[in-house]
Amino acid sequence: MVKIRFLDSSDSNTETLWATPVGSNHFRLDNSSFFAYGVSWRDIVEARVGSDNVLEYVRCLEKSGNRTLRVIFQQYRSVDPDAEKVLSGLRYLGCSYEGMQPRLISINVPPRVILSDVAHFLKQQPGLQWEYADPTYEQIMHPIH
Repeated sequence: MVKIRFLDSSDSNTETLWATPVGSNHFRLDNSSFFAYGVSWRDIVEARVGSDNVLEYVRCLEKSGNRTLRVIFQQYRSVDPDAEKVLSGLRYLGCSYEGMQPRLISINVPPRVILSDVAHFLKQQPGLQWEYADPTYEQIMHPIH
C-alpha cells in the first residue's frame, strides 16, 4: 500500500489516504477521506510523484459507487453513548465509518444504500453537524446530466 496526498484548493491543507496500486499511476483508495472532497473508498484515482517524492492526487478515474458523508459530534465524543446511537443507526442503514477521535467520523455509504435515507437519518440526530463530501452538497443540489 502507498499513501496519496490530497491538497485542498488553497494548497495549504493536506490529507493522505491509503491506496493500492492497480496500474501505472492508478490507485484504488483503501480508506475514506476526512477532509478531501469528491473521492470515496475504493475509487480509482490517478496520482503522480510530486516535487518532494510524495504521491499527489491528480484526478478520480473511476467511481466505485461508494459515497462519503462526514459527521462532527458537537455535544459529545464519538465514543459516548449518544454517539453510539448514531453509529448503530448508520450500521443499521448499511453504512460503515472510520473515526478520527474524538469527534469526527467519515461515513461510507455503499452503492446499495439510498443516500437520501442516510441524510434524512442524520438530520434527525441532535448534537451533530454533517456534510456531503462525495458527492458534494453542490453536486446534490445541481446534478450534471
